[in-house]
Amino acid sequence: MESDKTIPHHAPPWLTEDEIADVCKPLTQAAAQIRFLQSLGLTVRTKPNGAPLVIRSHFEQVMNPAGKQKPEGKPGPNRGALMALHAKKGK
Repeated sequence: MESDKTIPHHAPPWLTEDEIADVCKPLTQAAAQIRFLQSLGLTVRTKPNGAPLVIRSHFEQVMNPAGKQKPEGKPGPNRGALMALHAKKGK
């Protein structure tokens, strides 16, 4: 039985070459990709072939730190507090 290489069962613990290429577009040379990835604040190791190696969890942490997540919805006024304030002023 032949395995299907187009659908990975799980992502490896490092970014794939395709993922790195996508992040670094239009850069194609490994040295240029490494410099760019380091400029983003990533720790980059090199593979034996000179290609960049970035740990997936580190990439996710740097690119979307927990303290800088966007809020899910636009905050609105606290209607209950506003009603309570007007109720107190009316007394």
